[in-house]
Amino acid sequence: MTEANSKRRSLSGRFDGASSETLDAINVSVGFDKRLWRQDIEGSLAHVDMLAQEGIISSRDASQIKQGLQQIQEEMKRGQFEFKASLEDIHMNVEFRLHELIGAAAGRLHTARSRNDQVVTDFRLWTRERCDLAIDAIQALILTLLDQAESGIDIVMPGLTHLQTAQPITWGHHMMAYVEMLGRDWGRFRDARQRMNECPLGAAALAGTSFPINRDHTAQSLSFDRPMANSIDAVSDRDFALEYLSAAAITSMHLSRLADEIVLWCSDPYQFIRLNDAFTTGSSIMPQKRNPDGAELVRAKTGRITGSFIALLTILKGLPLAYSKDLQEDKEQTFDGADNLELSLAVINGMLQNLTPIKENLRQAAANGFSTATDLADWLVREVNMPFREAHIVVSDVVKLADKKRLALSELPLADLRKIYGGFTEEAQGVLSPENSVKSRISYGGTAPARVREQIAIWRETLT
Repeated sequence: MTEANSKRRSLSGRFDGASSETLDAINVSVGFDKRLWRQDIEGSLAHVDMLAQEGIISSRDASQIKQGLQQIQEEMKRGQFEFKASLEDIHMNVEFRLHELIGAAAGRLHTARSRNDQVVTDFRLWTRERCDLAIDAIQALILTLLDQAESGIDIVMPGLTHLQTAQPITWGHHMMAYVEMLGRDWGRFRDARQRMNECPLGAAALAGTSFPINRDHTAQSLSFDRPMANSIDAVSDRDFALEYLSAAAITSMHLSRLADEIVLWCSDPYQFIRLNDAFTTGSSIMPQKRNPDGAELVRAKTGRITGSFIALLTILKGLPLAYSKDLQEDKEQTFDGADNLELSLAVINGMLQNLTPIKENLRQAAANGFSTATDLADWLVREVNMPFREAHIVVSDVVKLADKKRLALSELPLADLRKIYGGFTEEAQGVLSPENSVKSRISYGGTAPARVREQIAIWRETLT
């Protein structure tokens, strides 16, 4: 009997002939699901322990199975395990090798278990690990952003709306905006991890099993909080992977926005930042170029990560309960999304650690575009009790005059200000510098350095 026939007969006695090469091309998954080998062996070890404890298999068989699984684990760690496409997936590869090592006792491992609950247990374990990696990587990135914020707490820069100069802000305040975004991403992964931490093992094919298994034992062995309560749901849903990819897509979107700003900031028209050589590349033809390729690729990765989420959502949307082979398509999407998210987080963190704001250029840009016009209007409201809409009109006339004279607002003589409104004083001129503008923004969540320091302290305490 050929290996392929042996495999088919081991799954169902109905098969006598080999599967077609065309079917194998679409059906075989070991090329990608071999990434689950650690989880597959971990789940099998927990399962065989439970079977022996409950007296479903003998302690002698359990001992042989565990020894064989541990040997396979070592072979895989050393890269010496031969994965065979003819055995279809990671699960049958492990079981086939186990039979080679220990003989007939290997057949008892699959007692009270189906590949349906086996694969989803492996996949949950893998996705849970990826949540942990994302949580750690996001936390590391937040700490880097906090360092940037702290070092740039007094660096004045332009705040933009519609990519037009709006009001002066600080570098620290801008960095803290990304801290808040990524803090929510951090929370989403933590929430997703908590929700997915239920164990499908023991659901079998879809209906549970007639063997007296102890699902609490296997759940505890695999560090799950509890067994899943419905065997159909356990084998048929992949919302844990969807939730991971949803959180990954949102995080990637935030990284893309930051990456896009890095691309803009280090361009010649902006010249807001310097990136060192470790995170820039050269041109094959233009020797002067230093390209922020890392940031550009992080920006592009968002398409792939979001695509993975949409692809898996589409795969799941029309499936009847319980298990369908469509669910085999869940892994490549999640693997690709996770790989690209982890790489993106590492690249952005590295770029931020090697990024220096150019203070003088940022300050000059903050002073351009009449960015303190709102401060002058606020002064009229605060000091002379002028309605804001009227103050807005008065300051619009001031801006027109400054634009006509090609002067910054702070450069307009007091006499010119008084031509427009006689109540302007030297104190009014004092609010027109970018530095005074940012210091005045003392509302909770504002750009004033004192407020930024408060938020940095809160986040450092949160992360310790």
